[in-house]
Amino acid sequence: MKNDPASDNSEAHRRLEEAYKSQKPRLLARLRRAGRTLEEAEDLVHEVYTATMERLHRVAGIYNLPAWINASVTRRMIDLWRRDEVRKKHGETDVAEETLREIIDGAGLDPLDGYVRDCLIDALNDALKVLPPEQRKVLEAQVFGGMTFREIGEATGISIDTLTARKRYAVRNLSRALRHWIEH
Repeated sequence: MKNDPASDNSEAHRRLEEAYKSQKPRLLARLRRAGRTLEEAEDLVHEVYTATMERLHRVAGIYNLPAWINASVTRRMIDLWRRDEVRKKHGETDVAEETLREIIDGAGLDPLDGYVRDCLIDALNDALKVLPPEQRKVLEAQVFGGMTFREIGEATGISIDTLTARKRYAVRNLSRALRHWIEH
């Protein structure tokens, strides 16, 4: 009697579903301890299970499926860590989001309020116009131009340390201007 491929797939699917349910909380906790946000951790676990589901025919030959999934998550974590390290070495950051978060936090605003958000954009544009040119150029190159400190440094001949200091002063000045806007 030959093995039925449909029953093998349903058995593999059952085993994968069981492994997913039993291992997901542990894997999420592990990823959170590794410094990932909850969203990143959930995405990574979901990617591993989706990739495994695409190779469902191979699952039947895996004796310890939870250990295999754990190893897959480990490999994905290492890949993400390497990518993050390469980005940091080249001076890359998620500039726009990071910068806006710093400014909003520094000013003490709630960006979820639609009216406040609209007024904030107007006030931020006004504050950008009065920044010293050196600070404004660095901030604009990063936020609007999507450039890294390294790219700006290569284009201008200014050191990365000087550029980061200018950005820090720009963020501080914008936060101060927005606090003043809130108070008046």
